[in-house]
Amino acid sequence: MAAPATDQFQPGHRIPVHHQDKPGFQYKMPNPKPIDDQLPTDDGGFQPYKPAGKLKGRRAIITGGDSGIGRAVAILYAMEGASSLLVYLPEEEQDAQATKRDVEKHGVKCHLLAIDVRKKENCRKVVDTAIKEMGGVDILVNNAAFQHMLQDISQLTEEQWERTFDTNIHPFYYLSKYCLEHMKRGATIINCSSVNHYIGRGDLLDYTSTKGAIVAFTRALSNQQLKKGIRVNCVCPGPIWTPLIPSTMETKAMEEFHMVPMGRPGQPSEVATCFVFLASPDSSYISGQCLHPNGGVVVNG
Repeated sequence: MAAPATDQFQPGHRIPVHHQDKPGFQYKMPNPKPIDDQLPTDDGGFQPYKPAGKLKGRRAIITGGDSGIGRAVAILYAMEGASSLLVYLPEEEQDAQATKRDVEKHGVKCHLLAIDVRKKENCRKVVDTAIKEMGGVDILVNNAAFQHMLQDISQLTEEQWERTFDTNIHPFYYLSKYCLEHMKRGATIINCSSVNHYIGRGDLLDYTSTKGAIVAFTRALSNQQLKKGIRVNCVCPGPIWTPLIPSTMETKAMEEFHMVPMGRPGQPSEVATCFVFLASPDSSYISGQCLHPNGGVVVNG
């Protein structure tokens, strides 16, 4: 039975405006908190995600797995039968432990690794840990990201530009490279990009630039790896209610966060279903492509 209607799935819903220090913490977000494992119903209510065993026995690495989209992906993967290694920053330990508890409720193992993936040697450690703890890697979810709003390129320091690229695209290369040493036919890599590079968001110049690079990386790596039977795809979310928002966005941007054709922000669970689809045999004829859970924003390219 569907649960009663909630504003979170209604047009006109506005997120509670509040601000946090970076990197943002889900446990500190006010109610209503992000939704991890429920989806909308036609009458405006919500219902639990309904698994079908699509990822039984699979093993996933999920960066940024402590909260937000990463947490929802880990939970839905667990419901579908996949174990996971969650990668996150040391200061995000409390959120990571909560995610681990939610994942292991579904009878699979959840391993944790607090590490900064901006360093290539740490990316190698991520993959080595996955091999040691899970015996292999079938799914790589490149999801970790950094952003900071600025109105003009004159305000964007060289240090921030480099930090954003070091977080948002360089680990995608390192983790993919090191995972592919162990991946077999049928494995998948799923990268998280954004709607922003399609619309050219000026107040997130560096972030938007990295998200465009992710799409290009996805397409090229797919063309390279398909001959090995390994698919590479991308998810490009629109405005999704995660800890990244209160820790990086200005008040005005948060007040306008619902301004997409559907009239509301999305929930992490509504993005995580795309990651399930792209990791499962349901998407067996799809590679080098982008899915767009963005509230109805029409994009091209």
